Amino acid sequence: MPRLPFRGSLRRPPRAGRAAAAHRGAAVDDARRDLSPWPPHPVGARLAGPETPLPPELLNTPAGVPVVLGPTAAGKSRLAFELALALGAEVVVADSRQVYRRLEIATNKPPPEDRARVRYHGLDLAGPEAGFNVHLYVAAVAPVLRSGRRVIVEGGTNLYVDALMDGLTLGGVPPRPARRAELARLSTAELGTLARELEPGLELDFSNRVRLERAIELLEAAGPPLARLRARTPPPWKAIRVGLELPPEELAERIRERSRRQLERGLVEETRAALESGVPAGSQALSGTGYAEAVAFLQGRVTDAELLPLMVRNNRRLAKRQLTWLRRDARIRWFRAGPEALPAILNYLEGTLT
Repeated sequence: MPRLPFRGSLRRPPRAGRAAAAHRGAAVDDARRDLSPWPPHPVGARLAGPETPLPPELLNTPAGVPVVLGPTAAGKSRLAFELALALGAEVVVADSRQVYRRLEIATNKPPPEDRARVRYHGLDLAGPEAGFNVHLYVAAVAPVLRSGRRVIVEGGTNLYVDALMDGLTLGGVPPRPARRAELARLSTAELGTLARELEPGLELDFSNRVRLERAIELLEAAGPPLARLRARTPPPWKAIRVGLELPPEELAERIRERSRRQLERGLVEETRAALESGVPAGSQALSGTGYAEAVAFLQGRVTDAELLPLMVRNNRRLAKRQLTWLRRDARIRWFRAGPEALPAILNYLEGTLT
């Protein structure tokens, strides 16, 4: 494995047998109203795994930050973990579903054995009954990048990645809980109709309820066009984007196998436990692929025979949307997912970071 001059001299990667207890940060302050994209202090980040020693000369020295991108099931989590081991880095997870506590299976959180070897940020920031948004996410993890630690950003939700690495903000318009409650009673199709009435030419994922509700909030508060509100405040670090790609048939097989494993691991039981604990069936936490289908099954709207095919179909649609988003970004350097990806990406980073 090549050793790279990554943000200073590399330390020796942590040994496989080394373990550490999870570090828990304070819970996200629901009363927080500071929507500045680059806050000076961490908010609610859960930090797991061993602390990465940092040479004094690297403190508060923003530099290149590798960002692992790609469609769902392409292998981003494993690559981010292996890069972190090779580079003596920590992992910042940019995923809108992994922020929720007690939801482990369909969110595809890193397993405990990985968290014992690498320190993770961006996990378990809120209870699944609570709402969460990109502003709270950036507030929680931006201080980690600002600190000068060696970091790998693991993509998952492209909006979160863009907000963290490009400084994307949405005009500082705070959520409106009362209006959200009204919108929650509308179907996805009705939300789409309302959004188009507010901005006829709106470009948005009209199958995503969360984004539709937020778009309606923004448009009602500030008026169209929505693109006008997507201001950018560049952060003080440079993103080095690498993407994983696979032939469509291979990606489809990975999606099917992962969906099958999620059901075997107890996805339905985990979803039932969340509902029984008081998490609403229509909550943001249970709206993602995997949980939404499990909720439909528990409500009798999907049969046992239909559940796996439905999960596979919706995950494939998600992968297609993700690739459509990512293909527009010419800054991404693409690599074929598989055994050769790690050495190829390490070689690329060596030339980019030096």
